[in-house]
Amino acid sequence: MTTMEPVETRRAPEDLRTHQVFNQPTPLEPCNLYTSDVALQEALHREGGGWAQDQVAAYGELAGGPMMALGFQANEFPPRLRAYDRYGHRIDEVEYHPAYHELMALGIRHGLHGLPWRAPRPGAHVARAALVYLHCQAEAGTQCPLTMTFASIPTLRQQPELATWWEPRILSTEYDPRPVPPDQKAGVTIGMGMTEKQGGTDVRANTTRAYPLGNGGAGQAYELVGHKWFCSAPMCDAFLVTARTEQGLSCFLLPRWRPDGTRNAFHIQRLKDKLGNRSNASSEVEFAGAYAVLVGEEGRGVRTIIEMVALTRFDCIVGSAALMRQALAQAIHHCAQRQVFGRALVQQPLMANVLADLALESEAALAFAFRVARAMDQGTEDEAEALLARIARPIGKYWVCKRTPFHVHECQECLGGLGYVEESNLPRLYREAPVNSIWEGSGNVQCLDVLRSLARDPRTLEVYLDEVRRARGVDRRFDAFVDRLERDLARPGDMEYRARELVERLALALQASLLIRAGQAAVADGFVASRLEGGGRAFGTLPPGVDVQAIVERARPRL
Repeated sequence: MTTMEPVETRRAPEDLRTHQVFNQPTPLEPCNLYTSDVALQEALHREGGGWAQDQVAAYGELAGGPMMALGFQANEFPPRLRAYDRYGHRIDEVEYHPAYHELMALGIRHGLHGLPWRAPRPGAHVARAALVYLHCQAEAGTQCPLTMTFASIPTLRQQPELATWWEPRILSTEYDPRPVPPDQKAGVTIGMGMTEKQGGTDVRANTTRAYPLGNGGAGQAYELVGHKWFCSAPMCDAFLVTARTEQGLSCFLLPRWRPDGTRNAFHIQRLKDKLGNRSNASSEVEFAGAYAVLVGEEGRGVRTIIEMVALTRFDCIVGSAALMRQALAQAIHHCAQRQVFGRALVQQPLMANVLADLALESEAALAFAFRVARAMDQGTEDEAEALLARIARPIGKYWVCKRTPFHVHECQECLGGLGYVEESNLPRLYREAPVNSIWEGSGNVQCLDVLRSLARDPRTLEVYLDEVRRARGVDRRFDAFVDRLERDLARPGDMEYRARELVERLALALQASLLIRAGQAAVADGFVASRLEGGGRAFGTLPPGVDVQAIVERARPRL
């Protein structure tokens, strides 16, 4: 046996040590997502929700602090299906991480599921939109059940006896996730299910059948046999679903529990393995003779549930705008501190061009969403505002949601490799970005919905254009763009073929009009110059003369 000679070691020179960290930005969190966002504050007040400023600011503190950490946890530990208990009894339960439940409880406690219905007043939809905008920046997956619960109320009110029983429980500010009958709970949540595997968007191809348990008719009990290809948040306490009767496609409320307290024949086949929205469970479900109650007139299911669909589409706009804002805030915060070639990235001309372009897209999305929220607030008393909300929702759902993945990806690139690793929240934002464009009707569906609105009531287009024209006379480029748009809209031929191009221009026209009227000259000029006069297709192609530093500074989070 030989002994090893000791090996001489040397301490590494100081300049070879790697544990020193420099030229890295500080974390943006914690940060009040409301008080740090100038454009959001202005939009809340401009569109009539200023009375809720304290409530929104309090939620902004939560969203930019503890809710961010909860969001990471809820996505790191996704939901899990337990179809059976250990004895073999079918239970069809989904288990969530505690962080998911905490996020749900915060959202419900602060009224994201029902503010305009609990306390109807001017600006209530605007105030709620601000809360949703903050929530989705922290964690977008939990917004899905909050949105569906919120959107269920107008549909349920079409069947007054159902609304009388369910609405107080829906609008409760107590979150109760226990899998027990709804009469034993402090509060309930509502989901929806329309999509079937053979039809997708074409719900009239649905094959799920509904059989009356008695005489049938509105408010009566039926038995449902069939399936739903996508059922989001399957642990909700009840679902608004479509099924076919002898009179055609109809709308039903299907609870998870039967009136006698036994589990309904609502069977979860599997959870979807999704690109994003991972904290929230989406499932395939089967109705094996499930108990349900007819809502509204038999054979008029699409008309009965359409307002729920419209409200969920609105939240898609707000949620997409929120993803843009959070991605932008991270990008600007990073670039303001990161040094490259002896200067902060934000001071580099090309990066300033990119950041300013991203800021324009973000603020335009915010302005559009909040103007639609005001139209929803005023639409109950003003027919023109109701028509504006009706057409603006599919326009915004198409354009804002379509722009979001491109926008978030560019923000990732601003951070370089840091934006591609999971310690940052950019990968999660990027995975979330496509869902709002697909959920509740893809881009083509939205564009065709716009054409239907125009054909159904000719006043709709005039109302929309009147809103756009309110900015005329300020910028000749804007005026020329609107003139061209009006001429092209007057050509009836091949409208369906041109639908995407026309809806895009309708969106840009209203966004530009809103930004011009908001009075931020640099933002309005940059948007008009880049979106209405042409320019590049990538972000960072703003033309010379745009005040990029002023735009970036306005969008920079105020810490």
